[in-house]
Amino acid sequence: MQQQQRQITEWLLGFNPDALTADGFEDAFLGICEQFGRPPVAAYDYDGCIKLLVERDGMSQEEAEEFFDFNVAGAYVGESTPVFVTLWDQGHE
Repeated sequence: MQQQQRQITEWLLGFNPDALTADGFEDAFLGICEQFGRPPVAAYDYDGCIKLLVERDGMSQEEAEEFFDFNVAGAYVGESTPVFVTLWDQGHE
């Protein structure tokens, strides 16, 4: 996993030398997110992050969401903080 983290970090730094990653969530990494006037940042699949906590760490869905929202998604550390994307599900109404 460390090699994958290193590869993601090296690739990401080519877009933004100050970009940060969410350690331990490499399997949910999507790419970069860009918005006018802001530096590119790492983008992760929110549901993929929750799934990792459930499957890898043995948390319940509720525990994983609470932990992730507070400790990961809620940890703003400046404009290079990663973003967490909720993907649209066409089958969801």
